[in-house]
Amino acid sequence: MAREVKNVFATTAGILCVGAVIGVVAAFLQKSGNPANMAICVACFGRDIAGALGLHRAAVVQYMRPEIIGFVLGSFAAALAFKEFRPTGGSAPLTRFFLGMIAMIGALVFLGCPWRVILRLAGGDGNALFGLLGLVTGVWIGTLFFKAGFNLGRSQAQSTSAGVLMPLLMLGLLALRVVFPPVAGEAQSGVLWYSLQGPGAAYAPLAISLVAGLGIGFLAQRSRFCTMGAIRDVLLFRQWYLMFGFLALLVAALATNVLLGQFKPGFEGQPVAHTMWFWNFAGMLMAGLAFALAGGCPGRQLFMSGEGNGDAGVFVLGSLVGAGVAHNFGLASSPQGLGPHGLAGVVIGMAVLIFIGFTNRK
Repeated sequence: MAREVKNVFATTAGILCVGAVIGVVAAFLQKSGNPANMAICVACFGRDIAGALGLHRAAVVQYMRPEIIGFVLGSFAAALAFKEFRPTGGSAPLTRFFLGMIAMIGALVFLGCPWRVILRLAGGDGNALFGLLGLVTGVWIGTLFFKAGFNLGRSQAQSTSAGVLMPLLMLGLLALRVVFPPVAGEAQSGVLWYSLQGPGAAYAPLAISLVAGLGIGFLAQRSRFCTMGAIRDVLLFRQWYLMFGFLALLVAALATNVLLGQFKPGFEGQPVAHTMWFWNFAGMLMAGLAFALAGGCPGRQLFMSGEGNGDAGVFVLGSLVGAGVAHNFGLASSPQGLGPHGLAGVVIGMAVLIFIGFTNRK
């Protein structure tokens, strides 16, 4: 039975269904209270978690997002159920930590990850077109490094305890969210910080968010859903399997937004977005290259960490630290435009990525 279900999600029809489900769920999460044109942005929600933990003090982006927790736990459940939980790690962990940091900084210059590129387009945000172009360009540069022999080395088998650390961390974060829930009019609830306004103060009910995250995590683990991988596979291998999921997410989210009255096309006044086209492009170019060198988009890194992949877990931790760095050092953009030190962040980040790319060729 397990093999039969696995085969269903590994088919073209299966990945189309998974992408469509994610698109519909995202639109309904927005309807239920999540930020507009964001819904389940992995980078934005990781930034919110970093804020909730006090890694940064940007007051408008602090909330313990249950969707991210659900991604890891749902993937963990699927991996256990289908005997695909295989603890591994040890492939250039410090490099992967820095890749996670740089990917998050680039995403926050654009104001979104590859998932949000799709969801912003599905909501009518024309600025996301420049982000999409940057993402494709960044992944394309990554494929050039792959062709030149880029490799971060092989992972090694790890202990079961090492493999369950990330799911246990997420259970701990969920416990914090339950024990210290947001309190009306209070910026701090116990050890957690919560936004009183802005995107951090927009969220769906806990149960809805958690169930959505668990379901997406389960389905994505079965189908290997990855937004960056979709672009990489088309450019490098001319394989369209993952791209079908990418496109299905866009079409389903767009159709659902139209039905729910959430589709508002244009460039000006889009929610949590800026109109500086070059920095929309440059931010996602940097993020796309970092995702490519790390081997997966931010969602895929979460799903792999649920499967016991310690290297993906290190990337996730790096991205949380990167969110803190981005806001504490003025690298992140805002709806008003590029952050005060965003230019320096992109220049330094790209330099580090090129260094990593050239020095890890075999």
